[in-house]
Parts: sequence; C-alpha cells; structure tokens
Amino acid sequence: MKYVDEFRDPKAVHALSREIHRITCHPWTIMEVCGGQTHSIVRYGLDHLLPAAITLIHGPGCPVCVTPIELIDTACQLAALPEVIFCSFGDMLRVPGSHEDLLHVKAQGGDIRIIYSPLDAVGIAQNNPHRQIICFAVGFETTAPAQAMAVLQARRLHLSNFSLLVAHVLVPPAMEAILSSPENRVQGFLAAGHVCSVMGYDMYEPICLRYRVPIVVTGFEPVDILEGVQLVVAQLEEGRHEVGNQYARSVHRSGNLEARKVVDEVFESASRNWRGIGVIPESGLQLRQPFADFDALRTFKDRIHLSSPANALESECQSGRILQGLMQPSACSAFGTRCTPDHPLGAPMVSSEGACAAYYRYRHHEVASGEI
Repeated sequence: MKYVDEFRDPKAVHALSREIHRITCHPWTIMEVCGGQTHSIVRYGLDHLLPAAITLIHGPGCPVCVTPIELIDTACQLAALPEVIFCSFGDMLRVPGSHEDLLHVKAQGGDIRIIYSPLDAVGIAQNNPHRQIICFAVGFETTAPAQAMAVLQARRLHLSNFSLLVAHVLVPPAMEAILSSPENRVQGFLAAGHVCSVMGYDMYEPICLRYRVPIVVTGFEPVDILEGVQLVVAQLEEGRHEVGNQYARSVHRSGNLEARKVVDEVFESASRNWRGIGVIPESGLQLRQPFADFDALRTFKDRIHLSSPANALESECQSGRILQGLMQPSACSAFGTRCTPDHPLGAPMVSSEGACAAYYRYRHHEVASGEI
C-alpha cells in the first residue's frame, strides 16, 4: 500500500536500528507521548531493536485514558436521561466510572449512539427535534476542530437541542507537568504527529528551552518512530535541545491555520483533571462564553449530580503511574489477572490507544519487569 508499506520496510527499519546503535554512547530515556505510537512500538517490537542504553517509556497521550472518572460518571448520568440521545466515539463506551460505564447504561435502556464524526451528532439533532442530543467531545488537539465545527454548524442551523460534554485535553501542558515532576526521568520526547498536523509545533519551542529537552515530532509507523528516536538521540549525544520534525510529510511549523482558528473561536483553555494524574493548569478546553448555550453541563446542571475528584478515586488501578511513564503496564500486580479487557480496572486497558491494552494484546505473557 503506497505511503504505508514504505514506512514498514524491514530494510529501512534495520538500517535505522544500526544507526541508533552507532550513535548511542550514553544512556537516555525517551518518552513517546501518543498512545498510537505506543501500540506501534509494542506491536512491532521496536524497543527490542534499540541499544540497551535507550529506554522508551509511555506517556499520557491517550485522551480516552486520561478522561477522569467523575466525567465518566457525569456522562453516564446524562446518557440515562430519557429525553437525551448521547453520542460518543465507540472507545468511550467501556471506560469505567465509579460504578458503571456507558455500555452498561446503554444495556439499561439509555439511548447511546456511536458516531464517527461530531457532525453525525448534529445530523441526529436535526432529525430528532424533540430530543436533546449530547456529543461527548473527547480528544487532544486533533479532534477539537471537528467538535468546534459541530458547534458552529449547530448555531448556524439554530439547533437548541444540541450540546457538548467537553473533555478535551492539551498535550503541551501535560508534557510540562511530566518534566516538572520530581520523579521525572524523561530526557527527550517523541511528539504526536497528528496533534502537530493541526496545531503545528511552535508551541513546543518554549518547552525545549525551559527544560533543555529535545522534542521531535514523529509519525506512527515503524520507520517514523525509529527515525524519531534517531533524531532525539543525535540531539542528546550532541548536547542540543531543539524541536525536530520527522513527520514533515504531514506537519508544518504553524500547523493548519484554519483549524487553529476555528478551535480558538469556539474554545478557550481551562484547567483539567487527568485520570490518575490530577489537575493540570490550562491543560484542557472549554466552550467560550458566546457558545455557553452548547455546554451540556450548563444545560443539565439541575438534572445531574457532579461528583468531585476526591469522591471518584481508583483504588487499585495504577493508571496514573503508567500514564506518566513511571511504570510499565506488565509491572502492575493486577495486569492480565484482575484487570483484563473484559474486566478492566482502568481506562488504559480498554482504550484502543491505551498502553495496558497494547501490552495485553501483544505481550500478555511477558514477565513483569517492575517499575521503570
């Protein structure tokens, strides 16, 4: 398949592996931010092609995984309301809340519909004028433009029965939170190519300077990832800390200006609680005041009970340490036993980009190696 097979070419993969071995003289710890990159690394065994001195750790780049429990609880309450049609991407349905997930609500009679685009929810609102349509707006900067366009389209159509439950999170503040942690061991980042295709990579430049770490925008296929590692290692060995762009076929420094414009029109930054990690300042999006009528939390504030983060804690799930790169999934005592895709303790085991799901699918029988 053109533009895919080229980036899975075994000869290119092994050539990059040899080059990384050649230039590596010191131990380095590199974090890939995106869960899609994590799945490629684990699926293709790319970490096994690296020198022993290079450690890859997995970051919080799975928006499903970092959606906090209290927001899942809110989604379940909203989806159970008889006048509501609750629209969501499919990978949110099995994310566990305090007592249930959206799939359980659907089994109990909630009208929950899987969508492939937020504009699908706008169409449902048009076709069901006597129902309230709520779209679960989940994702990083990648999916924010589509959610913003849905709001603008709903306003253009004068739809008073459409709203968003906003759960958008932003990558740069999460990276800064990791780098500023006293437990941080990250010396370089592979940044998520799809996020940067929308937002560009100029926002990473202050992070490089402030924390003196190289950040390389990277794609998702084996050749992409190994070339990203090579570019990070080259900077580390030379004592440089700059933003690099391995994913130049899709990413420009300023990103997609039209997409950035529509996101800025509809959303503004806000502090956001991340599952297992805690509140990160200015790490999420919320609707701007002119679009407040499209905020489901405002529309249904008298119909739901908002739980606080302190009342919605996971007792056994180690997702916080896994999402910060402090623990490998297989090191969790519940991994593959009390926590499986059929009976998950936390979101990283059920999300299509979750690190635990990747390890369960591709390395279920590996011996746990302990914390990193």
